[in-house]
Amino acid sequence: MKSGLISNSVIKRLPRYYRFLGELKASGMTRISSRELSERMGLTASQIRQDLNCFGGFGQQGYGYNIEMLQSEIAKILGLDKPKNTILIGMGNLGKAVTQHMNFENKGFRLIGLFDSKESLVGQVVRNLPIRNTSTLDEFCRENLPDTAILCIPKEAAGNIAGQLIKLGIKAFWNFSHYDIAMEHPGIQVENMHFGDSLMTLSYRINNAED
Repeated sequence: MKSGLISNSVIKRLPRYYRFLGELKASGMTRISSRELSERMGLTASQIRQDLNCFGGFGQQGYGYNIEMLQSEIAKILGLDKPKNTILIGMGNLGKAVTQHMNFENKGFRLIGLFDSKESLVGQVVRNLPIRNTSTLDEFCRENLPDTAILCIPKEAAGNIAGQLIKLGIKAFWNFSHYDIAMEHPGIQVENMHFGDSLMTLSYRINNAED
């Protein structure tokens, strides 16, 4: 099935499959049925089979799924075997936390550059990378050819930076800025992170659970 025909809900479940399979492999399991996997993940066996069938299906009747093989196939589908060169803009508290605590290499990304406009931060080293001034973005991007950027900057600064980066060849953003990149730049891949939206979603679930 072509990727454009696969629903976003299926794509959103793939990392969860990958994570659960990794935990099963670490526990020493080698195979699992769709029913067993469904019980562990809180999904139906039918849903799991439908999701995986979008990519060809990987189980055998009466045998189930080979855990290591299935995780490897999902890694390929997610592109984890093809690390994307990535830069991060905004090394305040959020940017530093993302840099220090996210295992980029295991998620399909290779962090190669950190940037901030504050002179007090420029020159500091985080995760063995020096923080560079955003004024050097053009030169760095032309020399190192990153294709992905993480934005940990205020919304009011994100528009200009995003436009600059797209001109420099950036094709995808992990966006914490709340600026709507996709609206201004259709065709660019964007994954938006809204902590406030997530918290309000939790509030909704609590409210409805009480009802």
